Amino acid sequence: MTDPHDGAAADTLTGGGPRRRRRPGRGAPLPLLLPALVGLAFLVVPLLALLVRAPWRDLPDQLTSTEVWQALQLSLVCATSATLVSLVLGVPLAWLLARTEFPGRGIVRALVTLPLVLPPVVGGVALLTALGRNGIVGQYLDSWFGITLPFTTTGVIVAEAFVAMPFLVISVEGTLRAADKRFEEAATTLGASRFTAFRRVTLPLIAPGIAAGSVLAWARALGEFGATITFAGNFPGRTQTMPLAVYLAMQSDPAAAIALSLVLLAVSVTVLAGLRDRWMTAS
Repeated sequence: MTDPHDGAAADTLTGGGPRRRRRPGRGAPLPLLLPALVGLAFLVVPLLALLVRAPWRDLPDQLTSTEVWQALQLSLVCATSATLVSLVLGVPLAWLLARTEFPGRGIVRALVTLPLVLPPVVGGVALLTALGRNGIVGQYLDSWFGITLPFTTTGVIVAEAFVAMPFLVISVEGTLRAADKRFEEAATTLGASRFTAFRRVTLPLIAPGIAAGSVLAWARALGEFGATITFAGNFPGRTQTMPLAVYLAMQSDPAAAIALSLVLLAVSVTVLAGLRDRWMTAS
């Protein structure tokens, strides 16, 4: 019979100590490394070019003009208002999709997420068809209440909420599905209504998901262009947001367009930095 200590003794004599399993190599194979580097360059080089070509000397003058501040203020106000609309409507919708069973739930979820893949211009045309003065809903808003949404600041908020709300709904629904239902069920067995259990138990549990979804929705609303220009137009001081100002400046003053783009780039980097711990896997 073989002495079980012979292997350990041999390892000791050779100075190797106890045998260890070899860890798999971490070097990337060349067929994967090359396209990965090309993909990285494809995503990073345009952003670096934006920084290299930025008119740094004229940047303070570019960013302190009245038009820029009007567009920036309007963008911040409309994006924040659109996020609030998304919260009021999106959180209950996410709860409905995550906590209740009803026929056609899959179809409803697909419709909710459709604006994520729908071309923004098509979204703007759809909003005009529904909420324009001759739209299937807008005609009654105009004739009964005197409310006109297209080509107004309110129209900007509506367009931004339309494209931003799915981000919040997806985030909150995922958080609700990951949350333990037993806390909510325990509250209802103790006499709380479902709404009270949602308000006092569920909301605190899913608060991080709501916060992350709100930030994503706000960033998406801030950068919206296609649906906004189609549904609300491009009127300085009323509907011209930062993306629209970039588009307009690019036609006459590329340096100003780059300066405005840097502002939006800084906002995007800030959003990613704030969500890094939630959406990125630590190395």
